[in-house]
Amino acid sequence: MENSWAVYGIGFLAQLLFSARTLVQWIKSEKSRTVQSPSSYWILSVAGSYLFMIYGWLRNDFAILFGQFLSYYIYLWNLGWKGIWQKTGLLLKTLLLLTPPAAVFFVLKADAAAAVARFLPDDQIPLPLMICGVAGQMIFTFRFVYQWIFSSRRKESLLPSGFWIISLLGSAIIIVYGIFRCDPVLILGQSFGLVAYLRNIMIGHGRRTKRKKGEPEK
Repeated sequence: MENSWAVYGIGFLAQLLFSARTLVQWIKSEKSRTVQSPSSYWILSVAGSYLFMIYGWLRNDFAILFGQFLSYYIYLWNLGWKGIWQKTGLLLKTLLLLTPPAAVFFVLKADAAAAVARFLPDDQIPLPLMICGVAGQMIFTFRFVYQWIFSSRRKESLLPSGFWIISLLGSAIIIVYGIFRCDPVLILGQSFGLVAYLRNIMIGHGRRTKRKKGEPEK
């Protein structure tokens, strides 16, 4: 089941949404010559994360679930800053907020031992590989913690340079994990992001350089 085309289809759809958010953000940043944080980035993030958590569960992949659970709620928080969350219907809000914890509750209630056992290291995911995957996801998730703290201090949703630097490091580790895990979803999805992360770092650096030189921003 975990290696079926249906499961991979869910994973690729999630990564397609993640890639779309990155592409939209990249295009808007190139046009404005500043690093943008568009509302569409966070909408696509929520949709992609929702599907990716399902993919992680079906793949018995603790690293994926661990990384997505925290970042998912930070995506929702950014929708609040963008004013999108306030316009969302009550039913959809409830669904988005409660699905992850409700799923965990019912799974643990049904058979907690079996649920935990399926994510323990085994022949397919030995302990060193799991540690690598979790480390990559922790770093990749921390970028949104950093973004959350940075944006909270400035009272608006922003994507600072540190966010892209952390993204680059976390993505590289996840690609290594994906190679050893033989997971095309992780490899292809993260490889596309590397280019966008580098470009956003370059755009941010260029803007700071202009500020220091006192040049007008276009």
